[in-house]
Amino acid sequence: MSETETQALFSLLSQSKDVYPPAVEAIRGVVADGLDRHLCRINALAFAARHQLDEERTIATFLHAAQVGIFDISWNVLCPGCGGVLDSNATLKTMQKDCYVCALCADNYSATLDEMVEVTFTISPRVRKIAAHNPHELPMPEYFRQIYWGSGVDLPEENFEAQVEGFVLEDVELAPGEKAVLSLQLPAEFIIVFEPVTHNAQFLDIKGEATRERQNLALVFDKEHTQNQSIEMHPGPLRIALENRTDTRVLPTVCIAGDVLHELLGKRRPFLTAKRLLTNQTFRDLYRTDTLDVDQRLKITSLTFLFTDLRASTELYERVGDLVAFDLVRAHFQVLHEIVAAEAGAVVKTIGDAVMATFPTPDRAVAAALRMRDAMQVMNENSGREDLILKIGVHTGPCIAVTMNERQDYFGQTVNIASRVQGLATSQAIFATGEVVGDAKAAGLLVAKDLKPVSHSAALKGIEREIPVYSIP
Repeated sequence: MSETETQALFSLLSQSKDVYPPAVEAIRGVVADGLDRHLCRINALAFAARHQLDEERTIATFLHAAQVGIFDISWNVLCPGCGGVLDSNATLKTMQKDCYVCALCADNYSATLDEMVEVTFTISPRVRKIAAHNPHELPMPEYFRQIYWGSGVDLPEENFEAQVEGFVLEDVELAPGEKAVLSLQLPAEFIIVFEPVTHNAQFLDIKGEATRERQNLALVFDKEHTQNQSIEMHPGPLRIALENRTDTRVLPTVCIAGDVLHELLGKRRPFLTAKRLLTNQTFRDLYRTDTLDVDQRLKITSLTFLFTDLRASTELYERVGDLVAFDLVRAHFQVLHEIVAAEAGAVVKTIGDAVMATFPTPDRAVAAALRMRDAMQVMNENSGREDLILKIGVHTGPCIAVTMNERQDYFGQTVNIASRVQGLATSQAIFATGEVVGDAKAAGLLVAKDLKPVSHSAALKGIEREIPVYSIP
């Protein structure tokens, strides 16, 4: 793509709704002058921190940039242990496995959208060609940095290759069908022969008396088998026969699983999770019908739901007339949408005069609820009447992300409880469950505002177990 065409895309981006001009300029600068690796699987949160930008507005800008064609979005399933990318998808729709196996950690995981799925942004090859667009041409250290490890592993910018050399004994590149032999001296350490392309791992427990007799090991790399059993060997000479039976290049790497490797992988940083993106208003607006397949059921360990409803809205229409009431209700919806988006949430749907919204954490939902109550009071003061009486309920817990009525939605008992809690509210009340007010950040927010939740004894319809419920004065 020519420079003129690229500038046209950035001009289009600048005209998009909700974009953040400082983020646009930061992105423009990196696209023009950044290193290739800085444009591969960009961690939007780390990008915002590095450039001292507002997180939410930076996420929105990256989403708009992807929408106009500057970036490609990737949904990567991560190993919670080593932080490696176990699977990469262009959309959530193609994430269909029930279980993901990490050969390096010798463990398997059921993917959740909380901390196991990251969302990253890679520059489109139409805008700028980078080395990672052809990952099988990357040297071994850069393949690990840009392709294997997720954006939550905080790898060093400087001296990365030197640190890799600190735990790698030997490595070799094998073309499809190629064979090779590695000869090395085994130290008395735990050794992993790891191949990051096929996710093959062979564990070698090196212990006991040292030997001068050569030991032998044969490893075949294909896409059907993953070795992860452990073999005991003695310190001393080892001959490894390697064979690549795949149709792509492989990178067998003999690693010492010791302090150097663990220290490198132990440095973590926040990253944009699938959960956070699904509850982002800009994402829902831009990708409304292209999120989940109709048969998918994706688990979220913890999501916070906020329900609102206007009390006595029927009487409002009767009292002020349909036209005035409609304008008031529409204005209240607009205010609620703005507050939800400002607190990193998203409106899932409106039902009559009610709103269902989601937030990544309880404190953001509580902050939104308090702002909503204040906003309704201001609107009532401006009109000189108590027309808008908002009832609010908040609950947090596990749920399932689904597609219903051609729209991304949520299902589960957490959703039901949040709705029932809202039904308890009267007047300008905020009702929240014990899980919400017991959250450390939410509790801190209430203390800072000198608000003390009041415990209520109430049975929730259809909910057998007792749910502690509190009103926030």
